[in-house]
Amino acid sequence: MSESVSPTASPSPTPPAPGAAPGGASREERRREQDRRSAPDSGRRVRPVSPWLRWVGIGGRDLGIILVTVSAIVYSVRHVHPIFANQPTIAAELTRALPLAKPALAAKPADTSKVAQIVSSPQFERDRAAFAASLVKTGRMDQARADSISYYAVRESYLRGIPPAVVFGVMLTEDAMFVSSALSNVGAVGLMQVYPKIWLKALSKKFGTDLASDSTNLKYGIFILSQYIKSDSGKVTPGAISSGLLHYNGCVHGSNTRNCHSYPTKVKTYVEKQGSSICGGKGFYDCIAKPFIAGLFGKSEDSTSQ
Repeated sequence: MSESVSPTASPSPTPPAPGAAPGGASREERRREQDRRSAPDSGRRVRPVSPWLRWVGIGGRDLGIILVTVSAIVYSVRHVHPIFANQPTIAAELTRALPLAKPALAAKPADTSKVAQIVSSPQFERDRAAFAASLVKTGRMDQARADSISYYAVRESYLRGIPPAVVFGVMLTEDAMFVSSALSNVGAVGLMQVYPKIWLKALSKKFGTDLASDSTNLKYGIFILSQYIKSDSGKVTPGAISSGLLHYNGCVHGSNTRNCHSYPTKVKTYVEKQGSSICGGKGFYDCIAKPFIAGLFGKSEDSTSQ
């Protein structure tokens, strides 16, 4: 019999040493390798930057630009001679190149009206301040409202030639509490107790219709006074003031209002008792005797009395 020959056996693979990682690398070697997650490549997403950090960066950049720009401007102003020194203004250049722009760019002419002359005069401001002080002293008005009322009262007094003291006395006689919307039993309205049935139709286009407005009411009332009280550059005689005040009160014949003939005396008393700032301690008739408008516009008192 022939002997059977067994095939040569291939060597068995050596088992991995304990602690070795698959693929032949030990765990220690794997630890020493760079962690792929800490070094992003084209195959990995980058962790997004915080929005807060991004806005801080933008703000810091803009702040730096601003500081550099301001520093450049300051340096230029202090050290660089302007190239446009002694050159025409931009407005002048525009009007030369574009004549149609001239009306829009032209300087506003100075106001030379009578009102502008009045309110710009030192005398007006003295009288206005005195009028306001007397209003405040009544204890029935604060400074802000007194300033507003005194401005219109004195301005309209100057325009119409009525002494401010007369306006002050009429206001207290007609509306001692200074109630803008005060309404009498016959329908007269406001500080100067203007009668709308008669005067609105005649004066609304000139002064407006809101008689409860202090400024409008004063314009009406002082204009009406000027129709009844005749003055010479603001100088008023006792006879003219008495007659004019009676007409203003509607006391021509004394039949409409009881004791209406005492109206001029009431006005006089109010001025002397509560208008000391306006008259400077003078009596009523001495206070209204000065032709204040003449001095306002540079005329002498002597020339106006001729």
